[in-house]
Amino acid sequence: MLDEIGRGTSTYDGVAIAWAVTEYLAREVGARTLFATHYHELTEIAERFENVTNLNVAVKEWGDEVIFLRKISEGGTDRSYGIHVARIAGVPRAVIDQAGEILKRLEEGRRPQGEARTKGEHQLGLFAPDSPPHPVLEELRGIDPDHLTPMEALQRLAALCRLLGTETPGPP
Repeated sequence: MLDEIGRGTSTYDGVAIAWAVTEYLAREVGARTLFATHYHELTEIAERFENVTNLNVAVKEWGDEVIFLRKISEGGTDRSYGIHVARIAGVPRAVIDQAGEILKRLEEGRRPQGEARTKGEHQLGLFAPDSPPHPVLEELRGIDPDHLTPMEALQRLAALCRLLGTETPGPP
């Protein structure tokens, strides 16, 4: 079983690697292999080798909705449903909408145009600015580690653990 061979590199490198692996398995190894991929180009290999068959998960499209039928059908597919899967997985609607616009531009042969931002403009802070400060953070801000004895440091650490509702750390 092989899943997404060639992913994680550039598109052309990935297709080339996946194509070569698939042909090698069909021509040289001949082992029964399940090969999951999003590279639509690989469907052509089934036309060149008798021992290669394309299968896909059947879907029903209803307007903007996609319903996965949980049925395996013979043949390739000419499109991917990644954005629909992301929606089902709970990716925020704003991200799904922007991904749809980017996909549309790419399919039209145009470059995606995101909103121009300066670096760090939308960097999220580690803690939400509107939330009240956590008691452990308040306690940590009041500690000057350069002026604590080892015993005082351990006592402060134990107090912080109690604030978090965890046990005092013990020996490893």
